[in-house]
Amino acid sequence: MYADTLKLFSSMLSSYSTDLKPDNFTITCVLKALSGLFCESRLAKEVHCYALRCGFDSNVFIVNGLVTFYLRCNEFASLRVLFDRMPHRDIVSWNSMIAGYSQGGFYAESKGLYKEMLNSTVRADGVTVISVLQACGQSNDLVFGMEVHDFIIKNKIQMDLWICNALIGLYAKCGSLDYARSLFEEMSEKDEVSYSSIISGYMVHGLVDRAMDLFQEMKQPALCTWNAVISGLVQNNRHEGILDLVREMVTSGLRPNAETLSTILSMFSYFSNLKGGKEMHGHAVKNGYDRNIYVATAIIDNYAEAGFLTGAQQVFDQSKSRSLVIWTAIISAYAAHGDADMAFFLFNEMLNNGIQPDPVTFTAVLASCAHSGLVDKAREIFDSMSTEYGIQPSVEHYACMVGVLSRARRLSEAAAAEFISNMPIEPSAKVWGALLNGASVSGDVELGKFICDRLFEIEPGNTGNYIIMANLYSQAGRWEEADMVRRKMDQIGLKKVAGSSWIESSGGLHTCIALLQRTPRVNKLRRYKVLGRLLGMMREEGYVLQDDIDVDSVYV
Repeated sequence: MYADTLKLFSSMLSSYSTDLKPDNFTITCVLKALSGLFCESRLAKEVHCYALRCGFDSNVFIVNGLVTFYLRCNEFASLRVLFDRMPHRDIVSWNSMIAGYSQGGFYAESKGLYKEMLNSTVRADGVTVISVLQACGQSNDLVFGMEVHDFIIKNKIQMDLWICNALIGLYAKCGSLDYARSLFEEMSEKDEVSYSSIISGYMVHGLVDRAMDLFQEMKQPALCTWNAVISGLVQNNRHEGILDLVREMVTSGLRPNAETLSTILSMFSYFSNLKGGKEMHGHAVKNGYDRNIYVATAIIDNYAEAGFLTGAQQVFDQSKSRSLVIWTAIISAYAAHGDADMAFFLFNEMLNNGIQPDPVTFTAVLASCAHSGLVDKAREIFDSMSTEYGIQPSVEHYACMVGVLSRARRLSEAAAAEFISNMPIEPSAKVWGALLNGASVSGDVELGKFICDRLFEIEPGNTGNYIIMANLYSQAGRWEEADMVRRKMDQIGLKKVAGSSWIESSGGLHTCIALLQRTPRVNKLRRYKVLGRLLGMMREEGYVLQDDIDVDSVYV
């Protein structure tokens, strides 16, 4: 239908009849057709120019149509210019902008527009507050969200199902789970979104059992609720039983959608399960989900994790929608495998295609520098974030830079102290942890001690920090100090988590846990022989063996 509309419009423009001139209704229909077909932004700009030439630029319906189309194309720069120049803004104009920025991940801009709207002559309605509440939830801005909640009450906006769901989503995402649950219980009408919001909130904050209890109360869970449960279990590394849960969902008459496939693919990526990834890829192709940008991205991630870069590249090449998400995925794939040349080539290709990088893209590019020891290149890219792209480096980016320096063995106690003092933001445990890993790589005991003293204050319950420090002492032959660290762990009740791995068998995932126990000498000899064969096979495959294994933690 939309294609027919564009053909008729083209014929109309080609006509020599002076009576057949597009009016504002025609342009509005054309813009709707363009939005429905997800056409290139170039076409919208051509129609925009035509509307300007015909004097339709002051028509609120046409401008709203342009706003909708630019939002579909993620043309936020053109969109903002268009909105700022609008002589008349109605409720549709404001709501389209606020919702568009919220859905596009520009949460600060969405909240800023809401503030502007409150100072305008147009009164915010239920549609407005739903979009702003979603932006607050996604940005974890509870204070702003509570102000919006207060606005709803003071202005007597009807607390319908959609607004209640948005409020539950806000409080659940921001950790006010008891209040979210009380709102949920007070609702006279609940739908699948209501349940999914609460369940997702529990899952995000690690309350898996409470989420599952609520899920079990539902007689016929909707697909979005199944997805919330499956996604939450994956996020909390509760992988066992997920495939059985998916089968139960299918048995209930529901078919996996793009979100389900993306979640299952992320689980297979966690296990580097190429076979499972290929099966999901085949299912996606068969059901038309391979064209979904998030499914395609999840397939690329899975193939990259499993070392199947050729397959990842093929999925990228076949993708018709080259959005920032899929560009970042393929750059990350090559970065993770140490192919900095290909990562930089793709990064430049992305820029040449007019796609602007976001913070996640820069994390991937900096990671490629770390894997290849490109310190100067990393500094150049790091500096360009703020100077060329207006992106302020986050803790994640500083942690990446620490990784770059440590892998290149350019990290000393003085360098670490200087790096931290130059940070415009307070270094988090993640940055200190990256510094500690750098000290571990270089075997710098004094640097490790300097960092651990800080980490023990910030996160005293993190077992990993103690183990890394104990290993550093052990590698340096400082056995008494290593033993002191282990005794300190015992005193505060910390235990090393047993190592584990997973195997897929008979259609299910099974966990194998390393048992920390000493074994009789005969069994030891047998196990040494098995280990010897395994090490030989690893060498044949080209793996380089570690020579700094935590000897105090290995039992055979």
